[in-house]
Amino acid sequence: MKILSAEFVLSAKEPAHYPPAGLPEIAFAGRSNVGKSSLINSLLNRKKLARTSNTPGRTQEINFFRVNERFAFIDLPGYGYAKVPEAIRKQWGPMVETYLRERDTLRLVVVILDVRRDPSEEDLQLMEWLQCYRIRFLICLTKTDKVSRNEFANRRRRIGEEIRFSPEPALIAFSAKTGEGKELLWREIRKTLKMDPDDDR
Repeated sequence: MKILSAEFVLSAKEPAHYPPAGLPEIAFAGRSNVGKSSLINSLLNRKKLARTSNTPGRTQEINFFRVNERFAFIDLPGYGYAKVPEAIRKQWGPMVETYLRERDTLRLVVVILDVRRDPSEEDLQLMEWLQCYRIRFLICLTKTDKVSRNEFANRRRRIGEEIRFSPEPALIAFSAKTGEGKELLWREIRKTLKMDPDDDR
């Protein structure tokens, strides 16, 4: 995918502050510190567009990015980090569920899991929400560069056993460091947006 432009639009906590609905949206969600911002930056060929941090729980609002003036990437706040203040943790569910429920332009959610960890209760709850709202989602297993091929195969099988949804979501291996899975993820995004594979205008 040729990225001609990618820009931060705004951050918001509630629908009144979202940008006007128009462009189709691809949202990215996952636990704190699973590599969500690094994944977004890798897809967009940018180093610092989505804010990365060694401190989990930094993203506490919904961040909107416009890509190629044709679609938008949505960086949802990370969840499940114990050191985030209790009041902020309690905001996450209503904030994200409101976005998932009310945003008509949402087309796909990329659920991000660290390949080294089993899906958490929050991960499974998020997928249940997506099923409930009939929102298509796929699962991206990040940080694959941190495990061996054999270990990855075992972890992928284990995670697949934990996730019981129908239809079964796609499972994509991804590494922001090596670029593994980048083209496959873009292929799924193009398919969702009904873009021609060769259409990078």
